Amino acid sequence: MATRKNTQPPAPHAADRHDLIRVHGARVNNLKDVSIEIPKRRLTVFTGVSGSGKSSLVFDTIAAESQRLINETYSAFVQGFMPTLARPEVDVLDGLTTAIIVDQQRMGGDPRSTVGTATDANAMLRILFSRLGTPHIGSPKAFSFNVASISGAGAVTVERAGQKVKERRSFSITGGMCPRCEGRGSVTDLDLTQLFDSSRSLNEGAMTVPGYKPGGWSYRLYSESGLYDADKPIAKFTKRELHDFLYREPVRMKIAGINMTYEGLIPRIQKSMLAKDRESMQPHIREFVDRAVTFTTCPDCEGTRLTEAARSSKIKGVSIADACALQISDLARWVDGLDEPSVAPLLATLHHTLDSFVEIGLGYLSLDRPSGTLSGGEAQRVKMIRHLGSSLTDTTYVFDEPTTGLHPHDIQRMNKLLLRLRDKGNTVLVVEHKPETIVIADHVVDLGPGAGTAGGTVCFEGPVEDLRAAGTITGRHFDDRAALKDTVREPTGKLSIRGASTHNLRDVDVDIPLGVLTVVTGVAGSGKSSLIHGSVPRGEGVVSVDQSAIRGSRRSNPATYTGLLDPIRKAFAKAHGVKPALFSANSEGACPTCNGAGVIYTDLAMMAGVATTCEDCEGKRFQASVLDYRLGGRDISKVLAMPVTEATGFFASGEAATPAAHRILERLADVGLGYVSLGQPLTTLSGGERQRLKLATHMADKGGVYVLDEPTTGLHLADVEQLLGLLDRLVDSGKSVIVIEHHQAVMAHADWIVDLGPGAGHDGGRIVFEGTPAELVAARSTLTGEHLAQYVGA
Repeated sequence: MATRKNTQPPAPHAADRHDLIRVHGARVNNLKDVSIEIPKRRLTVFTGVSGSGKSSLVFDTIAAESQRLINETYSAFVQGFMPTLARPEVDVLDGLTTAIIVDQQRMGGDPRSTVGTATDANAMLRILFSRLGTPHIGSPKAFSFNVASISGAGAVTVERAGQKVKERRSFSITGGMCPRCEGRGSVTDLDLTQLFDSSRSLNEGAMTVPGYKPGGWSYRLYSESGLYDADKPIAKFTKRELHDFLYREPVRMKIAGINMTYEGLIPRIQKSMLAKDRESMQPHIREFVDRAVTFTTCPDCEGTRLTEAARSSKIKGVSIADACALQISDLARWVDGLDEPSVAPLLATLHHTLDSFVEIGLGYLSLDRPSGTLSGGEAQRVKMIRHLGSSLTDTTYVFDEPTTGLHPHDIQRMNKLLLRLRDKGNTVLVVEHKPETIVIADHVVDLGPGAGTAGGTVCFEGPVEDLRAAGTITGRHFDDRAALKDTVREPTGKLSIRGASTHNLRDVDVDIPLGVLTVVTGVAGSGKSSLIHGSVPRGEGVVSVDQSAIRGSRRSNPATYTGLLDPIRKAFAKAHGVKPALFSANSEGACPTCNGAGVIYTDLAMMAGVATTCEDCEGKRFQASVLDYRLGGRDISKVLAMPVTEATGFFASGEAATPAAHRILERLADVGLGYVSLGQPLTTLSGGERQRLKLATHMADKGGVYVLDEPTTGLHLADVEQLLGLLDRLVDSGKSVIVIEHHQAVMAHADWIVDLGPGAGHDGGRIVFEGTPAELVAARSTLTGEHLAQYVGA
């Protein structure tokens, strides 16, 4: 008899059942017991209005727990050098895989950090030139602007056959760092008139450097050094005295009875202030540096950062400085033309890295571009390059609005990259607002229904097709399209820009109309920011709101950042006849147990530290006696817990009426931050919320021209309508608004459009269209015109 074959399919392997990431009971920030299941090896997009809890779920819960669990696999010694991550407030997190976060944090502002050093492209070029460059000048270190040339000689004791013999030894390391600028590419000159008043003596308070106040140790270091007469005006110092005061090398000496290191004022300022990233400085220090310091291109290396020897070694007539200055798309072609079997694997890897730049839409950059000058979107895409060629699979990639700063033309390219990562077998989680990216998702999670306390719940979970019919805010606005205006405003004047040549601009002449809403657009890298930020003079009458990050600790909040807390403290103090400092959690009113932090941090040595709510103040941050003082029936902690909309009404009338506070609150509500509480730490705000907070503070500035750099960043489709209303109100009040933007809704709403292109880098830098949105749609002569026509359905 024939044996009968078993037609039953084999039982699934136990390992194949784990195809979901399960989250149950997530309560991080504003999440309200969120429970969802996310499919693995699929592209999941998280949507919802700004502040609805997307980042809290994706970054602060799923990605944070994955990173914490990975960190725990290291020894306690290694964990001591890692950031301390607390376990997220969630009941169950199951099925996690290794999370790789590609966020929009700006890349380090270190003056020696460039696009090349951040992506290892420079490292490969250095090896290439050390092997093929002629004349041969040394190892890869000889081509590095981060390695200084050093040499030394001396006697060493060597033991030979039981005898100790002294021998003379010498060593040298050939580095590529330019000795004049120390690899920075620019040198600084200090304006001495900003450092001191030469007509006065040190005892009369001659020094005007921030932090150098008479009586302070920094000041006494000079006034009591004994190297010169502190009663003599600086203008009457001898050559020797002036040298000791300004340039003396560090020397140990007794000053005011204490052993201290004396150093000339200029090297001391260079080390303490000029060596820091400008953006990380306190505002008053930054103001002083801008006033006192002039940055000029290094005359020795001509801004290349490299020694003359490093620049003399060439491959086919091209030095490493020339290669780094090339646009990356051109550099890729040059590398392609090199045929050298001895370094074939290196050339292949370098070529792949450079091709990744071009593929991701960053071919217009050069490797010598300082990484601190990249926008948030550019920085995120540079970080992506590391992962495109990665052999890792079954990992979770987490992206924070990867389409930020991208023209609609570039978004299609980004979508292909996200799908490619998924198709390699990875789980891709994307926080996104743009419909063009939401539409490619395998799975959508929509959070809401509102923002802040009104959000934090899952309103929809499922495929994109079902989202439109779901009735959520995202679903209702998914197919929204802003229509072109029937009539546009007439300009009241013009701002003439002539011969603009910053970066890739090609002697651009353009007249920007005033008194209207002007949108400057074009593909990423076409020269929009170079034209506006480089040519529109900052100063009297111009208010510029760029994408630079808001800096602040967990003690900073919207109330402190906008200056709102000052009138509130004064109102409390006036009502009770006490000092305003009592109503500050950073000053006299702070709870003594937690020092006004509201939480107590406990270091558990070999385990992750924990933060527990302070039992004395119950997280309110203030002393109990301070909370006895009330204004309008509320103490200061309850006032700081109020959302902006509630606080606007509270300070509008009645006992708590405070016009100064009310004006600031109205501006916060105008930019769509009505749901944010006054005391919410700045560290918990999303990128879009921070930019709108910055916009709200600048709306009080007296200026006729507002320059906004991509104000739709981080905005939900529904919030864009509110932003357009705000821009209209600014223009109708007599202001001129210039917006650098890619969002088609803002383009359609504009009175005038300036389109740059046609491409990026040296393929851009020209004006390809000037006119009304209707004329741009009718002409369809540019990439922007084609996409805008498609958007409005023309």
